[in-house]
Amino acid sequence: MPSSTSRVSNVVSTLNPLRRRPSLAESIRSVASSLSIGSNSSAHSSADKDKEKSKSKSSTKPKQKSSKITRSPSYYRPYSVYSQIMFPAVLREPEVTKKILEAILESPNGKRSISRLARTCKAFQEPALDVLWRELDSLVPILALFPPVLLKKPKKPGLGFSKSPSEGDWDKILQYGMRVRRVKYDDTSKAVSSSIFPIFDETRPVDYILPNLQQLVWKVETSAGLDYCRLFLNTKLENLSLEILGGGHSKTLGTMLADITNRMNLRSLSLVLPTTLPDSFVGLVSAQTGLRKLVLMAPGAVSPAVGRMAASLPELKSLQLDLTHRKLATVEGFFDQVPRTDQSSGQSLSSEESIDRDSGVYSGEEQDFSFTETREKLNGHLKATGPFASIRHLHLTGDASHIHVFLKRFSGPLVQLDLVIEDPPETSDWKELSQLLSEHFGRSLQALTISATGSSRFSDLIRSTSRAEPPTGRLSFEYFGSLPALNRLEIDLPESFQFTENDIRTLASSCPYLEELKLCPLARFPVQAGPPKLSLDALAPLMANCRRLHTLSVAVNARRASPEILAQRAFSSSSLRRLHVGHSWIHDFVHVAILISHLAPHLDSLKWFHEKNRPGFIESNARGWEKVQDTLPHLQSVRLAERETAKSVYIPPPIVPKTEIGVQTLGVKTINQGVLVRPEMTEQSIQAVVEMASQSIEVHPELLSVSIDATPHTVEASVDASISVREQSISAQPEVMSESVNASENVTKSVETTLSASKTNGQKKSIVLSPFQAFLIPTFFGLISLAYRIFIGYPIAIPFRIIHAISHRLPIVGRYVGSSSQDADISMESSQVRK
Repeated sequence: MPSSTSRVSNVVSTLNPLRRRPSLAESIRSVASSLSIGSNSSAHSSADKDKEKSKSKSSTKPKQKSSKITRSPSYYRPYSVYSQIMFPAVLREPEVTKKILEAILESPNGKRSISRLARTCKAFQEPALDVLWRELDSLVPILALFPPVLLKKPKKPGLGFSKSPSEGDWDKILQYGMRVRRVKYDDTSKAVSSSIFPIFDETRPVDYILPNLQQLVWKVETSAGLDYCRLFLNTKLENLSLEILGGGHSKTLGTMLADITNRMNLRSLSLVLPTTLPDSFVGLVSAQTGLRKLVLMAPGAVSPAVGRMAASLPELKSLQLDLTHRKLATVEGFFDQVPRTDQSSGQSLSSEESIDRDSGVYSGEEQDFSFTETREKLNGHLKATGPFASIRHLHLTGDASHIHVFLKRFSGPLVQLDLVIEDPPETSDWKELSQLLSEHFGRSLQALTISATGSSRFSDLIRSTSRAEPPTGRLSFEYFGSLPALNRLEIDLPESFQFTENDIRTLASSCPYLEELKLCPLARFPVQAGPPKLSLDALAPLMANCRRLHTLSVAVNARRASPEILAQRAFSSSSLRRLHVGHSWIHDFVHVAILISHLAPHLDSLKWFHEKNRPGFIESNARGWEKVQDTLPHLQSVRLAERETAKSVYIPPPIVPKTEIGVQTLGVKTINQGVLVRPEMTEQSIQAVVEMASQSIEVHPELLSVSIDATPHTVEASVDASISVREQSISAQPEVMSESVNASENVTKSVETTLSASKTNGQKKSIVLSPFQAFLIPTFFGLISLAYRIFIGYPIAIPFRIIHAISHRLPIVGRYVGSSSQDADISMESSQVRK
């Protein structure tokens, strides 16, 4: 049985043509067949052995006639049989399945295909969902997992919630949140409302809804939006990118960085700010010793303190700085607090880097050297020393002069350099920069990318209009020196996109190991500006000298080639596979197809811009390249067949006729002619000296004895819980004042006088009173009685009755209220007037 690693390598080799297959089903079948070869062979061998044993047993037994009816084998097989056969073939190795799904994800409509696989096959569900949810460009997919009744618009989850979710509504979010490794949030796109974050903070059932998040990209406009980032800052976060467009965030950012550096071990940190860095930034980031990538695009990022901090990080591999609108003195001040080292330290590692790129030609050769003599050299001269010895990738933005000053002081061995310059650059500045790249980083630089700043792209927008003027700048390669390690060169500039044949010739001689070359493939050449200066046959030096070139993107003026180029086999490249011509001009598609078949007979992909709505589109050129694509495969097959035939032609030596003895032969004139062949020899040696270092580590664990007194401390305390009782008596006897009012004195006397007079005289006399007097006198006394009851009697009698009712429950209080009230009632009754 083959090992798992060998099977994985075999399947990975089949992933390269996977993208060119017409359908997903065919791709899976091809991978499945490659996986099932080893298993089927062993299964067939065991099955054959079992068949042979059964045949031998059946031959020994006597034959018996069977009365059963034999049926023809059925064509039906249950689905379980197919599932048992298919499952181990594709999903036996998890790494192979992951590679297949990643290849599908990178193809056009890859996410849709992965989602269909997850919904179609249960065996593909878990690995497909892991790949599909691994990276999210927005928070909208997470919001879409909530029930539709909670969202304002279910078809637009980014608008926010109509009501707060409950604990049960978070089940799907927690289930799929375990798979997320990268999330990007852009506040400027307005795709997600910021009102969701307070609801997340209040209703989330766990601390972090994305517990396995490793990379977070956060772009906001205000400090409040920056504060929402705390919801995703878990302890497993390794890559953090913060871009803030507004101001007033210094205090919030400083507090957040302090929390991040205390809880996390970051590997990548990116800060894009419009204002200066916080005061505590240098001290906080210096503690992150495992930091490998640092991006600082903010005022004050080129300060000496930041330079000292970047030099002190031991594992820093990538550094990105913005030198725009900085003074040359400020750029040089970045290295003021950095320890000075020899400038050759950057070149010292180039020998070590060349060991890693050894092709194996000189690996088998024996070398005589003693380790004792070279130990000091290996540990000293070849070892990378200096403050920036670990940095391999540098990304700089600014003028060519500022970049030249920075690189002149930089001593690290760069492998990849990305430059964002103002286009077009000054000729003198570009000359100095080109020479510096060849002198200081020529033996270590492997990738070089040159692009334009945002302000320089404005001219590209103007060129798309009818009032455009032809560009005047040009980026010349004539100043380049030797760059033997460079294998990738990409240039994308809006102004300096015109190249000449001398540039291509210089580039081919300076960079013989180029593998990928892109020379402004997006450049436009309208009719009023004219065709490109670079012709298609001018690419012949690249085909002759760069034997590893497999990808080429450049705009050319495709014309008929000269016979000298078509006659030389040296201008034919066997490595070029992809060619992108962009907005190239073309005249005769037949001659262009013949030239391309000669320059790149193994070309697989030919691309150009064919969108009609694209600026700079010329329909005649697009039709010409379409015809070239249709004709080229036939010419390539004919050319390759002719070359194979030329290799197999055998020319026999001439046959000399034998002469008989005695017969006079004619005199034969012979001419000796020889050809002196002296091949061009190039001597090149690679010092593949292994760096040896002896290092011993003495480990003594620090022991510390600590005793802890675990005796509990007890305290006795007594509490007096007796109730304090206090007796108090209240005398509720009101002050009573007796006063009699004789309100019927006159009337009584008059009545008595009348009665006595009547008795004495014995005569009956009638007393005549007027109706007003008969009514006035009782009414007057009634009002006085009523006023007495309301203002004197009732206010005194009612409280006394209440006190009398309470006194029955409080035996201590004397009962004097009843008698007084009774006396009051009697006195009140005695004051009534009788009619």
